[in-house]
Order: sequence, then C-alpha cells, then structure tokens
Amino acid sequence: MDTHWLAMPILNQLNSGVLVLTTDYCISFYNQFIERRLGVPLSEVRNQSVFNVFTDLPEAWLKRKLDSVVALNAPSFSSWEQRPYVLKLPHMRPVSSGSDYMIQNCSMLPLNHPKTGETYVCLLIEDATDVSIYQQELQRNMHILQQANRFDGLTKVYNRSYWEQLLQSEFLRAKRYHQPLSLILFDLDKFKLLNDHYGHLGGDFVLIELAAYIQSLLRESDFLGRYGGEEFGIILPNTALQGAAEVAERICQRVAEHQLLFNQNIIRATISLGVAELGQQELQEPQDLLRCADVALYSSKRQGRNRSTCYQQAMPEYRQK
Repeated sequence: MDTHWLAMPILNQLNSGVLVLTTDYCISFYNQFIERRLGVPLSEVRNQSVFNVFTDLPEAWLKRKLDSVVALNAPSFSSWEQRPYVLKLPHMRPVSSGSDYMIQNCSMLPLNHPKTGETYVCLLIEDATDVSIYQQELQRNMHILQQANRFDGLTKVYNRSYWEQLLQSEFLRAKRYHQPLSLILFDLDKFKLLNDHYGHLGGDFVLIELAAYIQSLLRESDFLGRYGGEEFGIILPNTALQGAAEVAERICQRVAEHQLLFNQNIIRATISLGVAELGQQELQEPQDLLRCADVALYSSKRQGRNRSTCYQQAMPEYRQK
C-alpha cells in the first residue's frame, strides 16, 4: 500500500511543531502546529531565511547547531532547561508560565531526500510549557519545605535541629583546619514575667523582634538559631574568645537600649549571655562546646542577668534561673 498520502494529514494533526530547513537555513516546510501560532501561511514564507521569518532566533547559536547536525549527520537536542525556547511562539493556553511564549524542547534531525540526496534539517518542537510550570511549582514547594525544615516558624531564625547541624559542621571544620570557633548562648531575662504581663502574644512579639534585631547585628557568616523557648545560640566561625566576648557584650548593651512597641506599650527586654571557645580546652564534641557556653550563660544569670560571661573551667555546672 502506498503510504505517502498519510504523511501530510499526520504532520498537520501532530501536537508538536515540525520545521524543515535547507542547509542554507531557508524554510522548506512547517506544519499547522507552527502555522497556527505564527499566523503566517507556509506559502508566504517558503524558501525564505528562517532568521527573516523568526527574527528573534538566536542566530549564531542555531547556526552552530544546524551546521553540526549536517556535518556529523547526527541529531542534536536543546532542552527547555538550557534554553526556554528556540522559536518564539505563543503557548495558546490559559496558564501562567512566567512567559508569554511556549517553553520548548527542540530536537534537530538530519534528513536526506531519497531521490536527489539533498540534505535538510528537521526541527521537532515539543511544547514543554506544562512541564516547566509543574517544575517551577515543584521547586517552589521544595523551597517552602526546605524553609520549614531549617527555620523556626515563629522567629524565622534557624531552628534547633538545623542549627545543631551547622554547629556540627563548623565544629569539625574548625578542628580540621585549626581555626578558632566560638559559641554564644543567650536567653531573655525573666521571660515568664513578661509573658504574664503582656500575654503570650506579647511574649511572641518580643521573641520575633529581638531575633530579627540581633540577627541584624551579626555578620553574614554567623549563625543565629532558636535553641528552645526563649533561648538562642550564635555560632561564630573564625572567631576567638576575645572577639566573641566583644560581640556578646555589644549585643547585650544594644538589646538593653532597644525599645519595643507592643499595643502602645514600650517594652524593654534584657538578655543574659554565655560565651565559649573551642580552643579553651580539649573539646571532643559540639555538645562539649554547648555545655561550656551553657555554664557561662547561667553564670550570667547568677550574677544578676543583663550581662555576658565567658566560660571558665572553675565555674559550677548547674542552672539557676
């Protein structure tokens, strides 16, 4: 059975674009998928340069691709992730893709005329708009999930789990490369009284505002995390004890001076801080550094709060609110 009559109906019913070019980049054929979106009948542009018809084509890039297909007699492919589209065509669907144009995968195939032997290149245009939209949505959802896994829902600083991962990483890095590493633990003074006076909304407000304020006082390389309740931790990479003590003292003073306005009430909060450094003694685990900073923090509490204290080995290891 002669099957040539099948070719044109099938080509024009395909939900993909078919564009055939000569080796000098002139249009020999395109199907109705392209014609409908371009809005120009094939008869008006046949034998014209594809770069005159599609004026926004990446000419240098496409010529290299087409020449390679012809020279090697081998197909080539362009993914939408590498280049959103080759032909600038509207996507013709009521969806938002972040682009007015069809996102495409493009396959480029060598063709040889069975009688004349003349070489052509066929571009197969696959509409990947839906795939790109789903991929964008997946990436957004993954970002949201990543944020939820890393950040505290209330204060938006690192949560305890992820902050402890960072501490583990920085601890190992500091020991491996013999670099200084310091840690600050702090919590809000008399937070229960603040909650009792202003309610839990007021307490949450103070936590949120102070976390953001203290974050603004730190370097980009420092890591602020909520360790639990009203207690927070700051990892200070490449920082020796003296530098960490200066940071802690500055934070303590600035917080004490900072005014918080909640429901027409000015709230003044203070914090107590404990500072420890990896090099103070032979610490084997991140938990050892945490313990030292915790001991120093509660030394600040015992001394009257609203102060910072550096860890010393002679300090008693018990908590006193």
